[in-house]
Amino acid sequence: MHQHILTFCNVLQHQKRYSNHTIIAYKNDLEQFSGYLNTVYQINSLKEVKTTIIRSWIVELLQEGIAPQSINRKLSSLKSFYKYLLKNNIVEENPLLKITAPKSSKRLPVFVNEKEMTQLFTQVEFSNDFEGIRDRLIIELFYNCGIRLSELIHLSISDVDTYELTVKVIGKRNKERIIPITNAFKKNYTIYIEAREKINPTTNYLFLTKNGKNIYEKLVYRMVNNYLSIVTTATKKSPHILRHTFATHMLNNGAELNTIKEILGHANLSATQVYTHNTIEKLKEIYKQAHPRA
Repeated sequence: MHQHILTFCNVLQHQKRYSNHTIIAYKNDLEQFSGYLNTVYQINSLKEVKTTIIRSWIVELLQEGIAPQSINRKLSSLKSFYKYLLKNNIVEENPLLKITAPKSSKRLPVFVNEKEMTQLFTQVEFSNDFEGIRDRLIIELFYNCGIRLSELIHLSISDVDTYELTVKVIGKRNKERIIPITNAFKKNYTIYIEAREKINPTTNYLFLTKNGKNIYEKLVYRMVNNYLSIVTTATKKSPHILRHTFATHMLNNGAELNTIKEILGHANLSATQVYTHNTIEKLKEIYKQAHPRA
């Protein structure tokens, strides 16, 4: 089973173009399931896996205190794996067809409020060297376009059209989308490109390290966390929080849900609708402040 997991992860990397973070999550989930099969049932063959075994695994995870959201993610990894196995005739049956995922309560996305984002761009000092110019542009891009970290890492210079004021993004499952950018972003982008030319003018990757290499996820994550820590006490301070922040602020300022869905690259509207809960919370807050009997 271990070899099939490695081959599957290789497909995710080279054919599906999944991010390293996603591939590691898939690999960990599948190896955990494989370990359960070996330890509890002494099973090494995928053909021996039955629906009852998967159900018992779910029960054990629940008994260990694993959150339903985490279990559902593990089941999603397992479903993708079995889809691959069936497609390649490695197994003949899918034991997950009759599996019902445990119900989980939807958590509201964490986001940074508008005042804090304004403070970040107007009061926080970014250095005037290459890294400072780059870091500011990266944070602007996350907040202005709501893109994913993995999408930002793979951006190339040719993806940004300063004439049409758009950026082309290749998202999950290689789906392309075009996102508008502002004139203010264009100005800072031009400044960055001038600084970038002195670092490494030969590579097509948009965002580089100070050594001229393609920027990597840990560096961006750490940088975003550091800057957000200056302005917000939000429980999470990752690049993905800026994606949540973009969507929430757009919705709060009158953008249509379908428009936000297209910009974010969501496959269906239900994934975007979670942000409406944040706007409802804002309405409740305004109501309490404004209504005389609240």
